[in-house]
Amino acid sequence: MLAFILRKTLRALLTMFLVVTFTFLILRISGDPTEVMFPDDVPQEVKDAYRTAWGLDRPLPEQFAKYLISVGHGDLGYSFRDSRPALDVVTERIPATLRLGLCSFALSICLGIPLGLCAAFRRNTFLDRLATSVSVMGYSMPNFFLGILLILLFSLKLRLLPSSGSATPEHLIMPVITLGTATAGIVARFTRTAVLDVLGQPFVMAAKAKGLSVSRLIFGHVLPNAAIPVITILGLQLGSVIGGALVTETVFAWPGIGRLLVQSVNYRDLAVVQTIVLIIAASMIICNLLVDMAYGWLDPRIRSERAGN
Repeated sequence: MLAFILRKTLRALLTMFLVVTFTFLILRISGDPTEVMFPDDVPQEVKDAYRTAWGLDRPLPEQFAKYLISVGHGDLGYSFRDSRPALDVVTERIPATLRLGLCSFALSICLGIPLGLCAAFRRNTFLDRLATSVSVMGYSMPNFFLGILLILLFSLKLRLLPSSGSATPEHLIMPVITLGTATAGIVARFTRTAVLDVLGQPFVMAAKAKGLSVSRLIFGHVLPNAAIPVITILGLQLGSVIGGALVTETVFAWPGIGRLLVQSVNYRDLAVVQTIVLIIAASMIICNLLVDMAYGWLDPRIRSERAGN
């Protein structure tokens, strides 16, 4: 088990290095930040002085080496816009993103798993077709389209909910619905497929023949054995809590890091963009590692295989 954790940790570090390298290079070769930050009538001398002050005039390998050393010391740079540490600019937006993402994640579990179970246990019936249609529509509909529809209906037409901001719990309702329904559709599809595979196994047929109740059959036999595919997709969705709300935060003017990322890209705020991408990558890697750990806990066969290896 220790070797498995060590191997996964090394892979995670390599992935982080590749993400940092790719982000750094793409941001540097996509254009000069001073061309976006300053008006056209600003003298070239001012732009050159700014580039020199921020080290943008140095060769690209030198900039990259300096950035890697700074990251290794916990220094992720300073924001071009307000000269504050980029990490401070990003972390003050994380609570809003976590509030939205975790509520959406909880909604997707509460909707997706029961919907998938109903579809699997009522296979080829009207309920199955209805649940499948709802789940397909949920993850097929773009977030910006659903968000705008909700704003038109509940904010402009019915005047029940605020259309933007995060000041009250009411501001959370429409963004959570927008973000949670898409994930719920994916969870429902995976749950249905996994449960159908388990329902065809001999041990489930034997449990049915013994006359077990539906609740004992589901929670004692079906869900534990169908958990691995569901845990996999839930782990991926949990990892995207921080970075997956970019469109939703933009539509509803939610003050999270998704909206900050869009603003920082527009302003060419390199340090902030790099910090956000680094945090998103780290969250995905950590959640994937936790999912791998959960496999061994859920399935003793995987534990035995790892122990043998």
